[in-house]
Amino acid sequence: MSVATAASQTATPTAAETDPEALGWMQGFPPLPDKTITFHNGSFRSFPELRWAWSNIRQLVPTVNVWRGAGPVSALPREEQDIGASASVTMDGRPMTFERMLEETYADGIAVLHRGRLIYERYFGALKPHKPHIAMSVTKSFTGTLAGMLVAEGKIDPQAPVTDYVPELKTSAFVDARVHEVMDMTTGLEYTEVYTDKNSGVFGLRRANGMAPIEPGYEGATNIFDFLCAQKKQGEHGKAFAYKTVNSDVLAFICRRASGMTLSDLLSERIWIPMGAEEDAHYHVDRIGTESGGGGLSTSLRDLARFGETIRNHGRFNGRQIVPSQVVEDIARGGDPEKFKPAGYTTLPGASYRNQWWVTHNAHGAFMARGVHGQGIYIDPKAEMVIARYASHPAAGNAANDPVTLPAYMALAKDLMAGG
Repeated sequence: MSVATAASQTATPTAAETDPEALGWMQGFPPLPDKTITFHNGSFRSFPELRWAWSNIRQLVPTVNVWRGAGPVSALPREEQDIGASASVTMDGRPMTFERMLEETYADGIAVLHRGRLIYERYFGALKPHKPHIAMSVTKSFTGTLAGMLVAEGKIDPQAPVTDYVPELKTSAFVDARVHEVMDMTTGLEYTEVYTDKNSGVFGLRRANGMAPIEPGYEGATNIFDFLCAQKKQGEHGKAFAYKTVNSDVLAFICRRASGMTLSDLLSERIWIPMGAEEDAHYHVDRIGTESGGGGLSTSLRDLARFGETIRNHGRFNGRQIVPSQVVEDIARGGDPEKFKPAGYTTLPGASYRNQWWVTHNAHGAFMARGVHGQGIYIDPKAEMVIARYASHPAAGNAANDPVTLPAYMALAKDLMAGG
């Protein structure tokens, strides 16, 4: 057997080879045993089963609705452009097209807006236009935006101790943390977020937030609040960025306490209804009904694009100012790149993190919401472009996506600018 043949046999199956519709996952009444995906045996997190699961979270875990309201759906004017041939070069030097990028990165759906017009929309795998897909850590950017809105209203003081809002955290790592340190993820925590290490803190968080089953003999936290109260400190707060989802869940609790509302009602009232969302969204919840503010939101693709366009337009959409413009401008300015640098994100040189958003500081001032397995909102202010993307990449970390997606996004932005 040649080396090439051996390599091809061990390579991850392609998007076409793992299409959940073609593979027959969860089809039939009942589905065949070898085509059944469940929460309890953990198969929903395995590849290629997750290619079905990320578009069908409501069939796997408890959720709470984010109501779109009773008003009309906001306009999303269409102006179709065939951008599939837009050419780029990957970070490792390979020629790429936009269409091929979608295949290589296991896209489930992509929507591209240019100057507020929907120029390109495609669906793959198990996703449909009306169906919600889990946003994973793109959820954090919604939490950060809601927090920024409450800051602008004077309901949250970013300089205040976290315990001013959640006093129960006084026995945890957050006892001496400030709200802005949680918002920008510069807390010093023992918790780790390594998706390939079963002993990492993120696996404990999944058990607590309801996204992993509880094994026999497990004695840890079985809800988000108890998990946060048990976090231990390591290092100093405020010194360096470290991506840790527990910060987002603490911020979600601060939002709940400051507003007196659940996260789902807060998102519905402040963003989903005024935005004129097309579909209800939903959060997955833990065993006592608490939303996962760090990774639990599912939305339709077009509504994800609407939110991105709201942020691109300095918080204005659907004929009204939804998010105060200063909130968006604070995000777009970014955080401290020197605090970000030690985290070692090689695909994001010179970047920073601000209020649960990733800021590239590239030539176009692009900033992003990002989630594992390839979820994202990419906002390019200079090109007046928003890309909303859902995916089910076999690798969790975005280091698997960035070398292909980020050059493709920049190339498309330049193409759109050149086209007038």
